[in-house]
Amino acid sequence: MRITEFEGILERTYNNVQRKHTLQLAAGLSYYFVMSLFPLLIVFAASVSYLPVPNLFDAALAFAGRFMPHDSVGLVKAVLRQVITPERGKFLSFGILGAIWAASGGFSSLMAALNVSYDVPENRPFWKTRPLAIGLTFLIGILLVIALALMLVGPHFGAWLAAKVALGRVFVIAWPYLRWSIALAFTVLAMELIYFLAPNVHQRFKHTLPGAAIAVLGWIVLSWALGIYFQHFAKLNKTYGTLAAAIALMVWLYWTAFVILLGGEINAELLERDGRRPSLKQAPSSKQDKSGPRLEGAA
Repeated sequence: MRITEFEGILERTYNNVQRKHTLQLAAGLSYYFVMSLFPLLIVFAASVSYLPVPNLFDAALAFAGRFMPHDSVGLVKAVLRQVITPERGKFLSFGILGAIWAASGGFSSLMAALNVSYDVPENRPFWKTRPLAIGLTFLIGILLVIALALMLVGPHFGAWLAAKVALGRVFVIAWPYLRWSIALAFTVLAMELIYFLAPNVHQRFKHTLPGAAIAVLGWIVLSWALGIYFQHFAKLNKTYGTLAAAIALMVWLYWTAFVILLGGEINAELLERDGRRPSLKQAPSSKQDKSGPRLEGAA
């Protein structure tokens, strides 16, 4: 790709972000994310309690503190202590379905927002989109849990694994770097699956890679920058008092939603540049306008 082409893509992406009110969409999406976050964590906590790894959930939350604002992690722990009970079997048998349904609401809203990024209407019926959102909840959750597990096992796991399957000393030396590479690859794969399955467009899986890579890297950089900002510059406690942790969490989720939508905008722009305008997954009915989507404020 030539520099002029790259600059043109960035300029058109910026214009689309302004035209489609992506920042406002991200703000609305952050509301649905915070409504889905705690049910998702409840399901995760109830599930990992059956794994033979002591304090796995606490270790996962501690690691999440590297990306989330510190005060927000404390808020999450406080809420989870109030809602998670030691009666694991009772929770998994009666409360799991409600928690999964609530957790999938974030993905359902993300599907609608990505349709705006790809400039397509949502004409799929509810009985298709909601099961898809639930499936994405499980699929993305599993991939992120694998990525998180690779980050948590530590460098000594490589020596243990090499001894079990005779991988050799080279693997042991490379493992501390390899585990981060694999974890990052699983995270990018999870983002690719969101772009491939969530919007109402047909596209090849490989075409979702640029936006997924940019979204993941952008999210890491923004999380790091927000951590520095909240720790050294922001004075949320003086302004919001006891709500400071909740405000920090909402800001973090807002920028998380924005980078996801930005990745979708980049993927859509790359498809347009290469003349690969994707078709709708759900064919429009005779009552719908087949000439293409129309967005409020679009030229």
